[in-house]
This record gives sequence, C-alpha cells and structure tokens, in this order.
Amino acid sequence: MELSIVQDTAHLLKKEFDNLPDKFYEKHDLVEALRPLIQEMLNRDVERFLQLCYRIDLGEEKLKRILHESEPERVGLDLAAAIVDRQMLKIQLRRKYST
Repeated sequence: MELSIVQDTAHLLKKEFDNLPDKFYEKHDLVEALRPLIQEMLNRDVERFLQLCYRIDLGEEKLKRILHESEPERVGLDLAAAIVDRQMLKIQLRRKYST
C-alpha cells in the first residue's frame, strides 16, 4: 500500500479522532490505533459515533451489517477497518479526479 495514502488517511481521520497518533506506515497499524477509540465511542457516546459515520459517509447498510453481524469482540475492529477503507477511497478518488 502506498505510504502517502496511509498517512493522508491518518491525517483525515485525525480531524475526527483527536487522540489518534500522527504517523502511520501501514493500514493495519492505523486500523489498530482507531479500534479502541471507536470502541470507547460506542460505549460512551453512540450518537456521536453515528454522526461521525454519517459525516464520513460510511454508509448505513455497511454500518448496520457490521453492528448486527460482526462478533461482539470484533465490532470495533470491523468498524475501524470500514472507516479507514472509506477514507482511503475518498483520497484515491480525489487524486484520480484532481488531475
């Protein structure tokens, strides 16, 4: 995976998650760092998390599928991966159509 896409994705997500570290070199590391932050939001402020999903355009069907079909211990990880994938796609599309 291209390093700059991972870093650009982390930068984009840092706007939504204040506690997210600045530098990531692998997608997996970014997902793992995001997982506990998402899990905390799910436990403490579900409404805020749902608003975040709406802002980043995660997609209602994808969100529902993860919340209802993922194993309970994997929900945070699956949501983190879906959010990272969505933000990466946004960056790739912007790059593709900005040239």
